Amino acid sequence: MPMRAFESGNFSAAPLDRANVDTDQLIPARFLKRPRDERYPTYLFHDIRRTEDGDLDPDFILNRQPWNDAEVLIADRNFGCGSSREAAVYVLLDSGFRAVIAPSFGDIFYSNSMKNGFLPIRLSTEICGILRGGIRSGQGGKVSIDLVEQTVTGPDDQSYKFEISAFHKHCLLEGLDDIGFTLAQKTKIEAADLQRDVSMPWFKAANSI
Repeated sequence: MPMRAFESGNFSAAPLDRANVDTDQLIPARFLKRPRDERYPTYLFHDIRRTEDGDLDPDFILNRQPWNDAEVLIADRNFGCGSSREAAVYVLLDSGFRAVIAPSFGDIFYSNSMKNGFLPIRLSTEICGILRGGIRSGQGGKVSIDLVEQTVTGPDDQSYKFEISAFHKHCLLEGLDDIGFTLAQKTKIEAADLQRDVSMPWFKAANSI
């Protein structure tokens, strides 16, 4: 599936008061062999958003209006820890989420997010708590994410700066995964090959044998 460029804007947000949300909570292992089709969003938080009878738990935040249509999760520390399943990012994207804001992330989840056009934003525990509180007290609300300026603005119009590497920022804005980024360098790669052939003719001869 082509990687979608991240477009800054205002997003409906949901507060998730859970630390250490691991990838098996995001998508249980038994669903990993399922095709990425229209059923995929039903796997998100499958086991913790349902009761023992299999019904949707009305107490789970994403089962309640207005948060059931959220595009951004405001979470707690160590989001996306656990096993290295890329499907944890797929299921968030396919459920309509564009970003997660948390104090910290599992390293592999963070990397997989960047490679799939999903924005993980690190903000302090205090700031994440303020954002969750503002969204909850207003019974809904939006956060503004400006990737170019690297800011998050909460429902109280307070803005917070976040850090992101220049490489990841470029790829997200341009919608480039690892393959797309490499293909975008095609002209430079071909020019480097020609320069090498001129400066090291022995290399070309050795590889033509």
